[in-house]
Amino acid sequence: MTDPDANRPHESSRADVTLVTRGITVTAAVDVSTEFAIVVRPDGEGTAWKTAVKDGDPVELYWVGAEEERTLPAKIIDVEPGDEVRWHLVATGPAERSQRRKAVRARVSVPAYIPWADGQLVGETVDLSEAGARCLVDGWGLPPEPESRLEVSLTLGDEVVHLHGQVVRQQGQGPRWLLSMRFLDVPERDGDLLRRRVFQALREERAAAE
Repeated sequence: MTDPDANRPHESSRADVTLVTRGITVTAAVDVSTEFAIVVRPDGEGTAWKTAVKDGDPVELYWVGAEEERTLPAKIIDVEPGDEVRWHLVATGPAERSQRRKAVRARVSVPAYIPWADGQLVGETVDLSEAGARCLVDGWGLPPEPESRLEVSLTLGDEVVHLHGQVVRQQGQGPRWLLSMRFLDVPERDGDLLRRRVFQALREERAAAE
């Protein structure tokens, strides 16, 4: 692959960092990303655990590059203390296609229609992946309980996908409901459409930050 994003995460983007010896994965902001060094700021409360890592600790980076998730083996070579701790990393091998089973999620707002209680809930997605979505809809009556099975139709540009979903949780936000759901038995074609829309949103988000 010739796309630079296939070899390392893009500056000002976000990446997952797995501390290999601890089996912990954290999200981090990418401050520096060059051929020679990568510097990240791990998210999360507190600083003690961020400074407890040691020079030489192995890590694995995961990020969205091109049309897939990529991974790069690396190690910590310096820990920069401060109000926002930064880890300095250096690659220990080539970047490859990620093999972890994680659906990439992005902030995506597309129209959503959910048949419910002899009517239809209308709203839009808050975020989206090929495995699920959070939808903010106009509520009426009683909201669906967790584990409820739903049908959901999403408008993705010129395409409409009709999916089977299951509610994971629901939250009231005034007259609107925020429904978190996972998709069940997604057809391959619909999965491809969802994945393309997610990667499009990630590219747009990155371009807006540049």
